[in-house]
Amino acid sequence: MEDIKLSKKGNALIKLYEEMAAKGIDRVDGTRKEKVYNDFQLRKFRHICKHQISNEKIKTVLDYGGGGSDWDAPGFDPGTKQSAKQFFQIQRVHTFEPARGLMEKKKADCVVCMDVLEHIFIEDIPKVVNELFFLAKKLVIVNVACYKAKALLPNGENAHITLRSPDWWKGVFDVTASNYKGTEVMLICSVTISSGVRYKTFKFGDYASVEGYTTEALFKVFGKKNRSPLSRRTF
Repeated sequence: MEDIKLSKKGNALIKLYEEMAAKGIDRVDGTRKEKVYNDFQLRKFRHICKHQISNEKIKTVLDYGGGGSDWDAPGFDPGTKQSAKQFFQIQRVHTFEPARGLMEKKKADCVVCMDVLEHIFIEDIPKVVNELFFLAKKLVIVNVACYKAKALLPNGENAHITLRSPDWWKGVFDVTASNYKGTEVMLICSVTISSGVRYKTFKFGDYASVEGYTTEALFKVFGKKNRSPLSRRTF
């Protein structure tokens, strides 16, 4: 598979993100932040992801849209002071972050994509999500923000340009997963910075083995201030 070809607006957005990474951002509240995209977004989901990564015996990871994530830095897990590599027992990590010139887009056991898709122009969403699956040998782990960002694009628009509901994103991943039936999917949709829903981890191929025909998008709610409008379809 060749590199995907983004839309005209998609390529223009990368230029804006490059500018933000280099020069900083203006925020909704009128303040400015010079150093941006340095947070390791996977940290807050490390415990549920560790279980999944251990189950799939993951040894290599592609951090897709990794921003400033440093998998070798100590302190990823505050309790043990371990790095992310140590915490997950990962042997090798590749990082793809075009806004910072990190272009290691290589196939890996697991593709991690944290707080990226809401920054993608909607025309490019199907291509980018399909690429996540294509690059993953075993497992895809994704968190999507379903709320407005504190940051603004250089043109004044909110930095979260594709705001959709958790169920909308679940539909996108279900449809894409139908072409990758053996790939396991963990989809997390945050409705605030600290709350949201985590859909039941699934392989699309498993749907064919269940009794009957009905499939449900089961999920668990996380965060004390979750105000998700979804009905409680827990697993």
